[in-house]
Amino acid sequence: MSSLTPADLAHIESQLTATDELLDRNYPGDDGSRQPIHTVYIPADRFTPTFVADWGAQALATAEAHGGLEKLGQLLGQESHLASAVAERVAAKLSAEPIEDLRLDFEDGYGDRGDEAEDADAEAAANAVAAAVAAGTAPPFIGIRFKCFEAPTRARGLRTLDLFVSTLAEAGELPAGLILTLPKVTTVAQVQAMDFAVSRLEEVHGLPAGRLRFEVQVETPQLIIGADGTSPVAQLPHVVPGRISALHYGTYDYSASLGISAEYQSMEHPVADFAKQVMQLAVAGTGIRLSDGSTNIIPVGDAVEDAWKLHGRLVRRSLENGYYQGWDLHAAQLPSRFSASYAFYREGLPAAALRLRNYVERTEGGVMDEPATARALAGFVLRGVQCGAVGTDEVKALAGVELSQLTALAHPRLAQPTSH
Repeated sequence: MSSLTPADLAHIESQLTATDELLDRNYPGDDGSRQPIHTVYIPADRFTPTFVADWGAQALATAEAHGGLEKLGQLLGQESHLASAVAERVAAKLSAEPIEDLRLDFEDGYGDRGDEAEDADAEAAANAVAAAVAAGTAPPFIGIRFKCFEAPTRARGLRTLDLFVSTLAEAGELPAGLILTLPKVTTVAQVQAMDFAVSRLEEVHGLPAGRLRFEVQVETPQLIIGADGTSPVAQLPHVVPGRISALHYGTYDYSASLGISAEYQSMEHPVADFAKQVMQLAVAGTGIRLSDGSTNIIPVGDAVEDAWKLHGRLVRRSLENGYYQGWDLHAAQLPSRFSASYAFYREGLPAAALRLRNYVERTEGGVMDEPATARALAGFVLRGVQCGAVGTDEVKALAGVELSQLTALAHPRLAQPTSH
């Protein structure tokens, strides 16, 4: 006999109403859309409709000048059969889609050129983006980083944001992969101000509410631990629910603000790991993505191979730590970005696919996977497919699932009806 009555259940339901609403509203989980594996930053005035293809050609030329992509893979520690498979796919990637996400920079990479010049460049950047999208030469994700909301640059940053978005809106439908980046955030109030700014732009241009989402760059210690001892970054998803698309770690601003000497500023410094772990905790379950930062050691001159080895190792380290995106600053970093990323997914594919097949077919194996682990396995394989590291035919052969089933396994909430 049960002891709890319907009245008891009703009491508990009423107690947990607020919890249910919080989980539904603030922790929707990942939306299942593609996340780029990198973001390329360039000064805004350098972008042209052929820029992406030009960088792809430069990347391939650099690889060929140093022995080819297969040699690069071996340089990064890949065994010969893996290096060969990776090289073939990286060559195709650099020819077809060398940049997944591009940010036209009006902040540190652009500097202060005066209002007249920046106004003109903001409008020109928007027109160039519109032209590239129309011509089919734009990357899947593209947008701008404007100046931060600290007092000295606030008005300038807002004006650039306004001019860029308004010019794009006048040119026609906004790019599906439009991304806006708010840098050097120190307080929750700055993010709330950004929410207000994009809400007003949506109203003025007749855009759906929530259309203009934005990234927050975590570059200051004040965002990790605030003046009152709390963590402002953990509050961000909840003060503007659904508005923030990603948190990006800023390697050098953050390290410098903590007094780390230039020689030791790095994505793998302990202060970086601490900040990024706090970021992971802050956005877990919210659907907000994460991106690691960059390395300023560029593969040029006599240091190409050493820079590739460093970059490849850092990319791999980020992936292993759950950061599936990072920054690239130079065309010569593209070969090592894709080579290291593709090797990560291809190395892990056989074991992940076997465990996924055993889970789906309810076959006993050496590992007893639960639904949460199955989601992680499917998510890993799906990321590999989305970036081009593995093919759907390989997934079907190894895991026995089609892309639609793989997506449902990775994001089961998407197939469930909402509570409303």
